[in-house]
Amino acid sequence: MPPPDPYPASLLRLAVWSIAVAVAVLALKLVAWRLTGSVALYSDALESIVNVVTAVAACLALSYARRPADSNHPYGHQKVEYLSAVLEGALIMVAAAMIVMDAVQALMEPVQPVVSPLAIGFSVAATALNGLWARHLIRNGRRSRSPALEADGHHLMSDVVTTGGVLAGLGLAWATGWPLLDPLLALAVTAHIVMQGWSVIRGSLAGLLDEAVEEEEQERIVSVIERSASGALEVHDLVTRRSGPVTFIEFHLIMPGDMTVRDSHVICDRVEKALRMEDRGARITIHVEPEEMAKPEGHALG
Repeated sequence: MPPPDPYPASLLRLAVWSIAVAVAVLALKLVAWRLTGSVALYSDALESIVNVVTAVAACLALSYARRPADSNHPYGHQKVEYLSAVLEGALIMVAAAMIVMDAVQALMEPVQPVVSPLAIGFSVAATALNGLWARHLIRNGRRSRSPALEADGHHLMSDVVTTGGVLAGLGLAWATGWPLLDPLLALAVTAHIVMQGWSVIRGSLAGLLDEAVEEEEQERIVSVIERSASGALEVHDLVTRRSGPVTFIEFHLIMPGDMTVRDSHVICDRVEKALRMEDRGARITIHVEPEEMAKPEGHALG
């Protein structure tokens, strides 16, 4: 039985909606900036431009990742999601550089920002929309193990934190009459943006470089094999990697030397089924070996 589709149409719909949400948030933030002239709000709006670009990139990546495996890509197209997430991280860094340039200019020529309830209202509305959608993306991205969607969600959540800090600084600049607080806060926001960008890039590089799954999950895989491989003697050389929502699991399974091919196949089928019950996106390769191929470091079964 073939494994289930790791990219249901609902994921692509989420990506399309992300573009619409990003455009709406950008519009709200641009209005807030125009009403105040705040450098911090301008920097916040610039990051939302990046949000629009990355939402489009995530949508394109998911569209490509959904393509079935072919002769040129026998393992599928899932890794394009990691490329999308790396692009997102790089664009976050670009936005940070733009914010620094504007903040430095404002430090040299400080201007007292204009604070109006209407402008604050637009910014708060944008933050609320971002926060709700970010939680939705992170939850669905984790459940479906989509690097592109989860990275997009974390980016939006960092945007929520950024906007909260910007609004606080804007209020302080207005209340104290110290216009320098506005660009200084913009620089503080930049530090947060850079950390978020690096986090996104680091996570994506782990997927591109085929890092093994977490140790806890490795142990869970061995436990599933142990429970379902009745009749086998040992498992060794377990190798794992993740490509988007798909987990690749490869290992050697030691069988009694006098066991028939048919009986070995029955055991392998049972192990594969159990592993897919644990991880529905798993792609499993089992290499069957006779008992004289057992290894001292192997995990004994039975």
